[in-house]
Amino acid sequence: MISLPFENTVYRLNPTKIVCLGRNYVEHAREMGSDVPKSPVIFLKPPSSLLPPDSRIILPPESSEVHHEVELAVIIGKTGTHIRKEEAMQYVLGYTVFLDITARDLQKEAKKKGLPWTLSKGFDTFAPIGPRIISADELDPHALEIGLKVNGEVRQRSSTSMMIFGIGEIIAYVSSIMTLQEGDIIATGTPSGVGPIEDGDRIEAWIEGIGVLKEDVVST
Repeated sequence: MISLPFENTVYRLNPTKIVCLGRNYVEHAREMGSDVPKSPVIFLKPPSSLLPPDSRIILPPESSEVHHEVELAVIIGKTGTHIRKEEAMQYVLGYTVFLDITARDLQKEAKKKGLPWTLSKGFDTFAPIGPRIISADELDPHALEIGLKVNGEVRQRSSTSMMIFGIGEIIAYVSSIMTLQEGDIIATGTPSGVGPIEDGDRIEAWIEGIGVLKEDVVST
């Protein structure tokens, strides 16, 4: 369970699942050598991979190429299934910054073999989140600068306006497959510029109006 500041209190984030979107920015799809999807591409990360702000991302010995991916995260505020796109925003509690840390070499190997990506996405500490949750009515989630620095160098910088699928459409799609429950997290995809992180790196990921998520990187 992760506790994050929310309004004038602390929200205990205890999701049943973390739903992630792949290839939700055109330029990221292209840099990965993938087609631009016609419908959302989703996969899951385990809740055990969550990491609070100002902690340490642990590089697993199984991988020699771990990448950063900054994303806007949607926190679901109430349970729903088969949610209509027009009503989807009523199910949003708020938004925060999310890092989809990925063992890229393991992902590439899995793709070649036609296997699931779970191993590359599911290590402990591979889902940093924070630094706080901003209420859904405080900002427009489709018009925010999003970016990431490693050791002070900008690696990723874009806008959530560049997402292929908007949040309402994503919630409607996901909830048509699986029930969304209070506290569940939807990570809405990353812009281009993903790249490797190494032992000793300092990551600063930000989204306009939310804040900066800071994490250190260490090897086991």
